[in-house]
Amino acid sequence: MTRLCSTHVLDHYAITNVDSCFKMVGRAFDGNEKVIEAARVGDGYEDQLKEIMNNELLSIVEDIDKKLNTASECFPPCGFQGKNAVYNCVTCKYDSCEFPLDCPVKEMQVEENNRTRMMCDVPFRLPKNVEVVWRFAEEVKTQKVTLFEDVTTGVDVLYSIPATSLQHTGTYQCEIYSDGRSIVRLYFYLTVTPQVAVGHTELQEVFDLCLLPGGQLLPGSDDGPPSIFHPTLVLLTVCFTSVLLVIHLSLG
Repeated sequence: MTRLCSTHVLDHYAITNVDSCFKMVGRAFDGNEKVIEAARVGDGYEDQLKEIMNNELLSIVEDIDKKLNTASECFPPCGFQGKNAVYNCVTCKYDSCEFPLDCPVKEMQVEENNRTRMMCDVPFRLPKNVEVVWRFAEEVKTQKVTLFEDVTTGVDVLYSIPATSLQHTGTYQCEIYSDGRSIVRLYFYLTVTPQVAVGHTELQEVFDLCLLPGGQLLPGSDDGPPSIFHPTLVLLTVCFTSVLLVIHLSLG
């Protein structure tokens, strides 16, 4: 039945349309003279009736196989893949590929102040109308849903951070919904490494100069004695500003 109904799909839900499939089978047999004639035979002709019915179904299946590009597949390791769901007549439910909703955590590392992009992409077919929710759990690597806070809600499968900072370290969750039903949850653990600030060494030298007794400058050459002077207001301002910058850079 799975093979026979493989071309009958409800696009909105990406599942097999069993009703449409049964109607197709009904059209193949209703009014079919061969089937009617076989049904009139007496006892002992069951094999003949079975052969006729199998031949009729076989022609339908072969016609379906010609229309199919590729066979249905399940794409591990996660997500409710409704496209490949089949109707279970025992449980009266649609059986999917039976993968968990949560995907494994993907590790990402980026230097501070660089751009970061995360793509909520899956290898299987999604329904037409989906909702994408991005969430963030700061400073932890986790899949515990209660630790996440909503960041954005919409249709964007791309989440971009123009300039990362240390506060962006943590786990990002992307959850895709269809008609209020969760289809898949992807996780990205982002590690942000501090970037050495440009000019940090030069500022440190100015800071060291400010600490010299009496504002004494280091000699520029061996030709003369070291210069001794009392610091001016401008130098004190520069030194104070340098101290603040060094403290700011040290704290990140």
